[in-house]
Amino acid sequence: MANTATRVRIAPSPTGEPHVGTAYIALFNYLFAKKSGGEFILRIEDTDAARSTPEFEQKVLDALKWCGLSWSEGPDIGGPYGPYRQSERKELYAPYVEKIVENGHGFRCFCTPERLNEMRAAQRAAGKPPKYDGHCLNLKAEEVSARMAAGEPSVVRMKIPAEGSCKFVDGVYGEVEIPWEAVDMQVLLKADGMPTYHMANVVDDHLMKITHVARGEEWLSSVPKHILIYQYLGLEPPVFMHLSLMRNADKSKLSKRKNPTSISYYAALGFLPEALMNFLGLFFIQIAEGEELQTIDQLVANFDPENLNKAGAIFDLQKLDWLNGRWLRESLSEEEFVSRVLAWAQENGRFREGMKLAQSRITKLSDLPDLTGFLLKGDLGLTADDFSRIKKVPLEDVLMILQTVQPDLEKIFEWNAESIEAELRAIAERSDIKLRNLLAPMFIAVSGSSRSLPLFDSMSILGRSVVRQRLKQAELAVKAGVEAAKANNG
Repeated sequence: MANTATRVRIAPSPTGEPHVGTAYIALFNYLFAKKSGGEFILRIEDTDAARSTPEFEQKVLDALKWCGLSWSEGPDIGGPYGPYRQSERKELYAPYVEKIVENGHGFRCFCTPERLNEMRAAQRAAGKPPKYDGHCLNLKAEEVSARMAAGEPSVVRMKIPAEGSCKFVDGVYGEVEIPWEAVDMQVLLKADGMPTYHMANVVDDHLMKITHVARGEEWLSSVPKHILIYQYLGLEPPVFMHLSLMRNADKSKLSKRKNPTSISYYAALGFLPEALMNFLGLFFIQIAEGEELQTIDQLVANFDPENLNKAGAIFDLQKLDWLNGRWLRESLSEEEFVSRVLAWAQENGRFREGMKLAQSRITKLSDLPDLTGFLLKGDLGLTADDFSRIKKVPLEDVLMILQTVQPDLEKIFEWNAESIEAELRAIAERSDIKLRNLLAPMFIAVSGSSRSLPLFDSMSILGRSVVRQRLKQAELAVKAGVEAAKANNG
């Protein structure tokens, strides 16, 4: 087993709502660090400047803290190997990229996006996997210098061996062999001077003295690139461990398009963080039947990275429900239970903000449950009948509206009442739909009623992940109604 020098990390990108998959990988690294007496580090990988936001970074920090995980180094607490945001480390990467180019392992590429798109389209049309064709691989040094002096945009790509394969030992999969012909000439440095994920990942892991890299199996195919970068820089690579992806019961990839995947969604519905960590931790330990209820300390005690279940991690919502129920009934005293309920109701200002909106809309306090209860509910249990009563908006149009608004709402960076209102007004204008007709089904989908609190404020209070799921459930209900009507008329 590793010694006290063990250093592991979780390195999420702040480009959206924190995913339960992030908690899954973070928990593995946390258990690994605790079991080995090592350090668990948080690094924010925000090289994607167009999609990374401070709001999403804060959500990452809040979500991991809600899960009960703590780190010894990170962007919020600092540490000896900072900064812990890649965007603040930009100047660190260039010397490493220059070393790779100077030693003949990398090259400048001047291909335009248009040429690359045409190249990939032609490769796909020929039935080949798209990869760089080496167009700029053998440019003479004089030409490269002249084109750079002229200000022509360029990137730096890495060279890949022409034959043979990369062989390595993965901590989960064992011996792995990937032919070099399957590996692309990866961009290492973008035209704006920022490194790509692959380059920054290797340099940061080296500078932060990471000893074990545990991440999802989707990164397994990237290991040859990373090993090459380590070799080109004369550095020792860490131990790689690739964990099976969490999947739905039908073995499909866990995706927000199919199921709720945001940590904030499970927090909003009243799942206990201990129960969620318990549920995820069972993927990493071997226990007997009847021992399913595990605290974080028990998970650490039972954790054995040498004996991982390779069968895959099935995100079974029924099992999570069952575990959460057991935690509520068996692990909390009456006082703790009441305290948790009150804390949950007030999470993210939900109760307070809801009451403020309700004050001008009630005649007595007993009106509050009917008016504001939707803020604390999970599934609203809506059917197509709930939407069929909307005047001047046929069910087919309701379905079209629900399908139209969802992808556009996903594009909102700052989730608040103002940005939600602006986007819905823009959707109505783009789609040539009267605003009141667009908002009518939204009211029912979000609150379960045509008479409720103000829509934009309600969506803001509920949060992006809960609204996403409610719109998805509403769409499914309406779609079933439309299909049933067609079948009856057919």
